[in-house]
Amino acid sequence: MSAAAVYLECARIGFINNLAFRLRYYTGIFTYLINVTVYYFIWRAVYGSGPPIAGYNLAQMVTYVSIGWIMRSFYWNTIDQEMAYEVIEGKIATSLLRPLSVQWMWLSRAAGESAFRLGLLTAPTALAVALIFPVLPPASAVHFALFLPAVAGSFLLMGALNFMIGTCAIHLESILALIRAKFWLIELLSGVLLPMTFFPGWAQSILRWLPFQHIAYSPLQIYLGKLEPRAALVVLLMQWLWVGALVALGALWWRFSIKKITIHGG
Repeated sequence: MSAAAVYLECARIGFINNLAFRLRYYTGIFTYLINVTVYYFIWRAVYGSGPPIAGYNLAQMVTYVSIGWIMRSFYWNTIDQEMAYEVIEGKIATSLLRPLSVQWMWLSRAAGESAFRLGLLTAPTALAVALIFPVLPPASAVHFALFLPAVAGSFLLMGALNFMIGTCAIHLESILALIRAKFWLIELLSGVLLPMTFFPGWAQSILRWLPFQHIAYSPLQIYLGKLEPRAALVVLLMQWLWVGALVALGALWWRFSIKKITIHGG
């Protein structure tokens, strides 16, 4: 069996494993709707009938929040938690015996889960949000075409970061605090809660050099047409360069960690 076939099988397993948790996704639709509703009324109260704030009018902000949460329902994964569980249970040893990239096996499994979420969580949530709230369509067909690979990049960035966090379980007794810190860091710095333009200038200058903005903020900028197609292509290129960099760093971190396991295991 080729490596590609194995990764596809991992994706299939990730998809099938979620069939047992369908009720969780049904309740997830309600949870995401509640989140969007809360932010909708917050921003409506903030804006009132006033002028745009930080480059966003009320309609754009409602769309930003709505599409941001819809995106999040797709790209979010729990690779780090699942890896930590396998380390605790000793199941990680099975991964060491496979002559394939453990990192891509986890990413493939997460891709299968995201495919499942797309049909059972993301699409229904998007439909419900579009029917309830005044969500703007993509700025243009070109912007929407660029938005789709940006969402795929968001998934890979999230997966690459989670893989590195999950690998830390090899070195630490518990990574629960690390997972919680990562959660709030990404929630804040990715732009899913607040556009980067709302941050102070010095913070924006720092965040431009970090990958977090490309998880949510950059794709949403593309969707809303805040970037011209040429500029959107540049941002998309930067996002995928970060994907490559984080995947490479994750692979190096895994190799280093495996050597540590070999040393302590005799």
